[in-house]
Amino acid sequence: MKKLLTGVCCLVLAVMLYVTISASLQQDIVSATQKLWPDPWFRATLADAYCGFLFFWLWVAWREQSVAIRVLWFILIMTLGNLAMAGYLLLQLRHIRSGENLGRLFSRKLSP
Repeated sequence: MKKLLTGVCCLVLAVMLYVTISASLQQDIVSATQKLWPDPWFRATLADAYCGFLFFWLWVAWREQSVAIRVLWFILIMTLGNLAMAGYLLLQLRHIRSGENLGRLFSRKLSP
């Protein structure tokens, strides 16, 4: 299961990097947003994405003990979205040994 999650995270990182770089080379985000903002489905999709980012960050904030780390991950998740989320999960998967129960992902980290 660890290999599957790692593969999915790497795939998400690759896809998001590709589409973000491709889009950036064609149009800057400010001019795109100005054109798209009047569309109600754009706003709904944006709100949906950021609510998802917030829910993911709540899990991160619950797991992490340091306020500074919580703030750092909030900024990364809210600015980089799925890139940061896949990165966080990859970092957490590094600490799980092969064959070890993935339940550790769903528990709080212990203070060092």
